[in-house]
Amino acid sequence: MLRRVGFTLIELLVVIAIIVVLAAILFPVFAAAREKSRTISCTSNMRQLGIAVMAYVQDNSSAYPPSTNYATPTGSPSRVWMALVETYVKNEGVFMCPSAKQPSFQRTWSQRGYLSVGYTSQTAFDPTSVEGFPTVLREAALLFPTNTPLFADTPNAPAGQAMGKYRGYVFDPCSGNLSNADQSLIPPLTGDSDIVAANPNLTPGQLKPIFARHHSDKCGNGRVQLILADGHAQSYTANSINAMDKGANLIWRFRGLCPY
Repeated sequence: MLRRVGFTLIELLVVIAIIVVLAAILFPVFAAAREKSRTISCTSNMRQLGIAVMAYVQDNSSAYPPSTNYATPTGSPSRVWMALVETYVKNEGVFMCPSAKQPSFQRTWSQRGYLSVGYTSQTAFDPTSVEGFPTVLREAALLFPTNTPLFADTPNAPAGQAMGKYRGYVFDPCSGNLSNADQSLIPPLTGDSDIVAANPNLTPGQLKPIFARHHSDKCGNGRVQLILADGHAQSYTANSINAMDKGANLIWRFRGLCPY
């Protein structure tokens, strides 16, 4: 008589339970490893943007590319910084952070909200001082380049959706909260959740925040990647940036009082 060999129901349930436990242990590990890889790629892209900006500076009499040139028409290709440095990059992917939600590269004023890496608006040029500074920023004006952020992670409008109030191509220290601290140390609005989505009552000009999207726990411990003016990369938590001189000690408003 042949004897049939197989699993009992109890054995099958034990195997399934073991698989579920292993999955619960391993999936977060895999997710963390994937995010770490994306963070490294994001930092590499931002480094290349920093190099592109320095190449622009060398070719333009020590003048930085304006984040926005308000002296040009909105349809002008030279109105936003992406179009100015694109020739030094040769790769659209460098303008995007892989950790961002549906990142996209755009080079025009009308689609500036889709960028997920922002350039400081302290470089903005506006002869009327309404939305920028009346002079072009030159290299000699950066007194502390090792403490001066040029690029940072920013919240972006997902590709294929309306731009809304997103202005991911820049971050703006002048939209940061005022305090009694040294004015130069006041950071932009910064968080490890999407500040634009969380503040529908604010105007785009009141926003332009930094997004510490990497390894975010929504408690301020998410990290933002920065490229400083001397070219090196640095990572900070949202909490440390918001602590200003008690934490990050970064020079955000390096041009003095905001004219707008």
